[in-house]
Amino acid sequence: MDLPAAGFDWDRGNLEKCRAHGVEIEAMFRRLLWVIPDPAHSRREDRLRAIGTDRKGRHIFAVFTLRDRRGETLIRPISARYMHEKEIRHYETQKAEAEKASPAQK
Repeated sequence: MDLPAAGFDWDRGNLEKCRAHGVEIEAMFRRLLWVIPDPAHSRREDRLRAIGTDRKGRHIFAVFTLRDRRGETLIRPISARYMHEKEIRHYETQKAEAEKASPAQK
């Protein structure tokens, strides 16, 4: 997904929450992402879930929303963590199945 974002909208709470897991997610958003809506948690604003990798290839799961600040779209991280091995295997299986079904999307 191509996110038309100019940067990040961090505040003390969400920065500390993401760093508590040792995850710096900025690099993940500069790489190829799998992004899906998160309607179950989108009561006040649209939330999205993303799976991607950092520069070292570690899989990251993140929840975020997009915010408009002074005419620019910013990524507002809500939570992020490294994925567990079982989650990675599930993601890779789903990704392979999707690529088989839609080879033009590679």
